[in-house]
Amino acid sequence: MPKKTTSSKLPKILIIEDDTFLRDLATNKLKREGFAVLGVSDSIKGFETLKKESVDLVLLDIILPGIDGFEILRRVKTDENFKHIPVILLSNLGQKSDIDRGLSLGAAGYIVKAHHTLDEIIEKIKNTLKKKS
Repeated sequence: MPKKTTSSKLPKILIIEDDTFLRDLATNKLKREGFAVLGVSDSIKGFETLKKESVDLVLLDIILPGIDGFEILRRVKTDENFKHIPVILLSNLGQKSDIDRGLSLGAAGYIVKAHHTLDEIIEKIKNTLKKKS
């Protein structure tokens, strides 16, 4: 069970993922693990959600319609309102250059979808939130 925030609210995760099946699967699993979850399908909805909601972590796909995940990450990490929010990139792009780019832009982690189970992804989220608090 994730550690509750000081206001005793559930840690809130924003998932920006255009694959509906994966987004729904992750959302349901995270909710069962004790997280509040918001899921959106594209970068525009992701930014709208960030502006309206206080989130504790963003799980971000890279290949998205419109603005890609690298650009979203860059914008989040250069915005004073959002730069404190850890972002974990979740992608099928597994080249070292992609991983290095994501980490250099400020990602708290980079997970290649094909190499990790949903349980491993949730463990990474929990560990990242522990480091943040």
